[in-house]
Amino acid sequence: MEEGLELEVQAINSNNSYASAVFGKFLEDFRNKGVGKGLNIWNVSPDFTLENATGKWITLSEELIKGPIIFIFHRGEWCPFCNLQLKAYERFMTDIKSAGAQLITISPQTPDNSLSLKEKQGLSYIVVSESDRQNKVAEMYNLKYTLPDFMQGILSMLPNINGDDSFELPVPATYVIDQNNRINA
Repeated sequence: MEEGLELEVQAINSNNSYASAVFGKFLEDFRNKGVGKGLNIWNVSPDFTLENATGKWITLSEELIKGPIIFIFHRGEWCPFCNLQLKAYERFMTDIKSAGAQLITISPQTPDNSLSLKEKQGLSYIVVSESDRQNKVAEMYNLKYTLPDFMQGILSMLPNINGDDSFELPVPATYVIDQNNRINA
């Protein structure tokens, strides 16, 4: 995964100095606003019920009965870094399952776009969508942020992908949640 991420960063920096400058400005804006701090280890994980990529409703507390959960917030199929992460986790699904755990990933994409992501990336784990929830789960985990105006024009396709024009996204994050509903990592 590290090699794939390095290649993506090199592509951004070497092929498009404008993209690199915009990304730098975005990071500065992000840091200045102090958003996306997330929850701490040993916090109780907020419960939620969301629709998965095939239309089934998934409730975190019900899934925790089956075992611990690796819970990933990602921005969506349009994000190359997120896609690298999701593919990397897929390579470890046998190990995750043999440890008695499962993986759930969440994004603000519509369920149709989440299904497209699941199929294109060949993901065997649960993919849920909070497109009709105004990123409330990301907000409960202290990960929701709104793209600054200068980024909204660049990512003008987001309203179609996410089903709203809020330009709200989660900060990418991964949590390990134990069966007592506590964040362990």
